[in-house]
Amino acid sequence: MVSTVQTAASIKGQSRSSITSRKSKFRPEIQGLRSLAVLMVVSYHVWFGRVSGGVDVFLLVSAFLMTLQFASRYEQGRPMDLLRHWLHLFRRLLPAAVVVLLGTLAAIFVVLPKTRWAALVDQVWASLFYVQNWLLQREAVNYYAADHSQASPLQHFWSLSIQAQVFILWPVIFALVALACKKYRLRYRVALLYVFGLLFAVSLTYSVIATATDQTTAYFDTFARLWEFAIGTLVALILPALRFSKPVRVMMGWVGILAMLSCGIVLQVQTAFPGFVALWPTLAAACVIVAGQTGSRFGVDRILSSKPLVRLGDNSYALYLWHWPLLVISLIWTGKDHAGWLSGTVIIAAALVLAFLTTKFVEKPLREWKWPEVNRRRAAIAMVACLAVAVVPLLAFNVQQYVSAKIAMAQAEKDNPGAAALVPGYVNEVSPKAALLPTPEKLPQDWAGLSDQCSGDLKPASNVLQPGCNQNSQPAGSDRTILALGDSHAQQWLAALAPLAEQEQWRLYNLLLGGCPFTVDTSGLSSECKDFDDAVRQQIDEHPPSAVFLVGTAAVPSSPDEKLTVGFEDTVKMLTDKGISVIAVRDNPRFDFNMADCVVTKGQHSPDCNPGEAQLLAPQNPLASLQGKYVGLSILDMTDLICNGGECPGVVGNTFVYLDNNHLSKTYVASMAPMFRDRWLAATGWS
Repeated sequence: MVSTVQTAASIKGQSRSSITSRKSKFRPEIQGLRSLAVLMVVSYHVWFGRVSGGVDVFLLVSAFLMTLQFASRYEQGRPMDLLRHWLHLFRRLLPAAVVVLLGTLAAIFVVLPKTRWAALVDQVWASLFYVQNWLLQREAVNYYAADHSQASPLQHFWSLSIQAQVFILWPVIFALVALACKKYRLRYRVALLYVFGLLFAVSLTYSVIATATDQTTAYFDTFARLWEFAIGTLVALILPALRFSKPVRVMMGWVGILAMLSCGIVLQVQTAFPGFVALWPTLAAACVIVAGQTGSRFGVDRILSSKPLVRLGDNSYALYLWHWPLLVISLIWTGKDHAGWLSGTVIIAAALVLAFLTTKFVEKPLREWKWPEVNRRRAAIAMVACLAVAVVPLLAFNVQQYVSAKIAMAQAEKDNPGAAALVPGYVNEVSPKAALLPTPEKLPQDWAGLSDQCSGDLKPASNVLQPGCNQNSQPAGSDRTILALGDSHAQQWLAALAPLAEQEQWRLYNLLLGGCPFTVDTSGLSSECKDFDDAVRQQIDEHPPSAVFLVGTAAVPSSPDEKLTVGFEDTVKMLTDKGISVIAVRDNPRFDFNMADCVVTKGQHSPDCNPGEAQLLAPQNPLASLQGKYVGLSILDMTDLICNGGECPGVVGNTFVYLDNNHLSKTYVASMAPMFRDRWLAATGWS
């Protein structure tokens, strides 16, 4: 991990220098502690498919060593020189990270389907600049983010990103406190104790609340993790004042190690951290640090200080970097969901070999390179050069994406007819080598939507509704106001509904929440969906639209068990009783596999990517039974423009029909717009 590559080296190099009034030597047991932590992380990930708590130990140790370094600078009267510190630090951290990122990027292009490339390239960018945790935090609450079920080979950079952010923040705090101490003649360590004690209390409180409220996003939240670093800093500050007998320190060391090792077994770390439960591994590590070098043959420090563990500690950063991409990519390559004991051992062995090679031939030589240490300018040049090694291929990918999309779009009218290819009388003019649209790399982001945020009388009063409210540009006073309502399956039809509204000069707006179809029967819904639907009903009561558009059936993945959406008739009755017209569209087929990936990996003509319609939808449209039952209800069925009468292909008219396993692509729905308009006007009788 990032975990103090620079600070550990600095402390080791200062083995004869004074940290306080005492002599402080390089502590091999801390290096061994880091080794044990990385072994926990790797073994739990690979063999057990669990999170160990070892990362939390790294967070604490990194802050502990960094605090020793800056306390030494102040007490020896040396300048903080933060810019030089940061240049020195990141110049040493980036080379190994860049090597792993480029190696992972190459594997991504070989092993993963093109539909995942763009999202993972974004993660490479985020990892390179240490904001991966923010990206993962955003995607964790984004219903429309790429497939959540598939782990990213770069996901482990979340902890490296948080550490890098703290490596920027902590020195600023050290420097500001130093200025205050010099100005007001305060004791540096005492002042730091107050500052980091307060930071610990506030961050831990926030972490407990955030974890209880939304654990998934809290897991990647920098502020929810600051208290773990604060413990490391507090231990470094109070350690000189602690006086424990040798037997007590021996016991503390063993208690700490046993608690560390058992954490991942006893606790479900991945679903419980970073709240108060994370005190377990962090306090355990603190016990080991406080125990220190006992000089006892029974002390755990004898094991931690052994040459194999200390040597592994030198390679722990690179080992952490390599183990996760190797695990995820090997699982994707083999089609397995977990590694067995044998395959897991091979993965760990490969990670150890790559870690050793990376440390020996990349990290160590560049760390010992003297030229960049002469001045800040050289250090900055070295760091920028390292970044450029990764940035150049990333930019090349982005440019290639842009150029390919532009070329394909220039020929789209002739080469990508989409649903028009299923209209009787269609004449095929597609070029033999025409590209599919959207390009596979852009496909996962091919979502429909309205351009403007809701404003004026369309803006809901409820804060629950505002994030999911968008509108077209038609002014108030239009003949009709159409409300598109429900979840992502209603949203996808905006690609056809929006052009219709513009042509007819209707006002169109949507109230959408991913995963939450609108219904008056909210008994079986999550609290989030229930709150949303309740707020929608209140909004409709206060500002009734002319008509509501929604999806009326729910298809079942790779099954003909299609039914009306839950409470659909009650919903229609509620709306039509208010004089609101209802236009309900039949759901599209859904699959138990990713149709877009099927097309990319197996080809559009593969039987796997062309399942039969009878396997996917009910023999008759369930909405047909309601025809004429409710005045004001109109029914749309676009199935014949999605399926060809026998099969439901992944590609129609040289256009991807689906962007994942159940959503239609915006590009394909837009190709249905002329037919959608005709059927809407015919069903409603509107002129």
